[in-house]
Amino acid sequence: MKYDPVKNLVFSAVRSFPGLRKLFFKALDMLFLRQWYVKKKMALSFDMEQKINFYDAGAGFCQYSDYILKHWMHSKVFALDLKTDYLKDYAISAEQNYPQRFKWIEGDLVLYKPETKFNLVAAIDILEHIEDDKQVLKNFFDCMIPGGKLIISTPSNLDEAAKFTAEHVRPGYAPEELKSKLLQAGFIIESLEFSYGKLGKLSWLFAMKYPLTLLSHSKLLIVLLPIYYLLLYPFIFWLMKKDINSLNVKGNGLIAVAQKPV
Repeated sequence: MKYDPVKNLVFSAVRSFPGLRKLFFKALDMLFLRQWYVKKKMALSFDMEQKINFYDAGAGFCQYSDYILKHWMHSKVFALDLKTDYLKDYAISAEQNYPQRFKWIEGDLVLYKPETKFNLVAAIDILEHIEDDKQVLKNFFDCMIPGGKLIISTPSNLDEAAKFTAEHVRPGYAPEELKSKLLQAGFIIESLEFSYGKLGKLSWLFAMKYPLTLLSHSKLLIVLLPIYYLLLYPFIFWLMKKDINSLNVKGNGLIAVAQKPV
């Protein structure tokens, strides 16, 4: 399955109607359990009064950049991605809402080595796209201050859907593999847990897979989506909440927090 065409379609709508951005980010929060996990780890890692210098590595739509800028008033964000249209568009919004606090650059995570030092780096659904993931982890380590945190979200090797995603170079990670690569890069592992357990996987089916399957038959069926989510979202929300508050012994995702030694 290819996700980039879907992303580009959504981006076109947001670019055409900039006022939709907040609504779009809210929809991502509502539908993607991954964002619940990542934001929970961010909130546990930093007090709201702390100054965060955040490296959004492979920033995509910049929803995590926006989250940090909005909730940590003393934060600054540097975002990097190979795909610049999302970054350019968000930068316009960020300059209006958070002047002088957001910078970005086009770059390859394997090759680019930031000169700035960060106390928070996030790589969300990124490593599974990159062949030389060891070099990327080394680059992260080198650009962090001692005590800085790295947050990673990636598919696990139990995620069957990840094996058929066209943009992936590997079908997810086993926990031992990700742990080993983090340790080789020099990190101390604070936590490494499964996300998207049984209930989380079920929430993904109802929140994403079934609606996208519906749209694949005809784009005209998009008019049915508001009714679909109105009826099913309370159930989806319950599944997501139960999953994030559970200790999953298996799951389709991995969420890791690592620290550069002090």
